[in-house]
Amino acid sequence: MRPVAWIVMALVGCCVVLSSHASAAVKVTEKTRYYPIKGTTGAALLKAMDRRGPKHGFLTRAIAQTGYSVVWKIEWSETARACRVSRVSGELAVTYTFPQATDNLSPEMKRRWRTFLAGVKKHERTHSVMARRMVNAVEKSLSKLTVRNDPGCRKTRREAKRRKAAIYADYEARQNRFDAREHRDGGYVERLIDAFVRSGGV
Repeated sequence: MRPVAWIVMALVGCCVVLSSHASAAVKVTEKTRYYPIKGTTGAALLKAMDRRGPKHGFLTRAIAQTGYSVVWKIEWSETARACRVSRVSGELAVTYTFPQATDNLSPEMKRRWRTFLAGVKKHERTHSVMARRMVNAVEKSLSKLTVRNDPGCRKTRREAKRRKAAIYADYEARQNRFDAREHRDGGYVERLIDAFVRSGGV
């Protein structure tokens, strides 16, 4: 097993606010950050990623990272008989962190690096797609939420919070299962790293 971890950091924050301007469409913003690494071979670049990659826990670092946060805008409608969610909108912010080779690489090593980085980005963007699906699932679940005999919408708010938490947990489990498949011995990540190091020299 390689010493460098490649694990998504799913940083999910949720803020529920009242808004009369909430949109039915999911809003997604993406930001990409790079951290510099030095080396002219696959092995040297991998070691640099192990030293400078984004932190995962206290002792390990990742090759790349996908962080995301969600802000919810919910409009409540209360009548004498019931409280319901009249409009819900999730705003998803995604931040990618990738390595960036800064040394002058040979033409062959540049090609190997582009192939490796493309594989890294493919993996991380799958996490982003899953986060978008999570937001869509919450919107769908809350869009028709109605609770009868609920003055002040207290029960409705609690139910909305419960549904969001359940969907978050479900999609976090999906993220973890995806990583487990990708990181298993002989899996996609190991093959990508081995090809990069073996082809790029020691």
